[in-house]
Amino acid sequence: MFSKRHFYLIELQYLGFRYHGWQKQPNVLTVEQMVSRTTSYVLGHKKFKLLASGRTDAKVSAHKAYIELFIDDDPIIMEEFLPVFNENLPADIRALGIQEVDEKFNVILAPKGKEYLYLFSFGSKNHPFAAPYMTGIPIDLDIDSMRRAAKLFEGTHDFRNYAFKPNPETKTIGTIETSEIIKNTIYTANFFPEHSYVLRIRGKGFKRHQIRLMMGILFDLGEGKVELDFIKETLEPEKSFKLERIAPASGLILNNVIL
Repeated sequence: MFSKRHFYLIELQYLGFRYHGWQKQPNVLTVEQMVSRTTSYVLGHKKFKLLASGRTDAKVSAHKAYIELFIDDDPIIMEEFLPVFNENLPADIRALGIQEVDEKFNVILAPKGKEYLYLFSFGSKNHPFAAPYMTGIPIDLDIDSMRRAAKLFEGTHDFRNYAFKPNPETKTIGTIETSEIIKNTIYTANFFPEHSYVLRIRGKGFKRHQIRLMMGILFDLGEGKVELDFIKETLEPEKSFKLERIAPASGLILNNVIL
């Protein structure tokens, strides 16, 4: 018997620290696995599909992300579904809203931009409770040089040197609208250090590990291991470098997906 397909857009947020990324994988715990398991329990069947607006890596968190839910069964009553869905999701995953969309909507192509934040501090070791949210560099950093370097990423560049294991078909030219290091007043907690900072990056899309590689080279600059001119060279399309430092994942947050 033919059943009509229904489409729903769910706004989601999660703490990624205990998960091996979004995408379902064998033998590891992922966000998609928990969301799929909860969806199946609430619906009472498995005649559905989930698709995310983007796939976060292991330990990366999301303040605002979207998933599309495809159901080949009776339509759901959204105001009833959402509270039961949240009640059965793990405490570190929360659904903020749900709306019906049509078959023309594509959650992968729909985003006009994404904003990522990378939280960090320096000068001393952080309280252990800060570990899921922030990277602590135990030595002093030249934050003024890091701020100047962060602005170099703005504009359209070939980011091949900041793409993790690109192949010849990988499209590495992209545009970054905003790249800046600011004082962290966005996320606060009484166990955070007195002073912390945020690398704020906004653009259409990013390659795997791109922002963590960018943060890694900024850490190297702040520690005096590289010069500002070297970072300029990494953005020159004819020059190839193997950047070794990938900043820890737990400092990275997908802060917003703009639809």
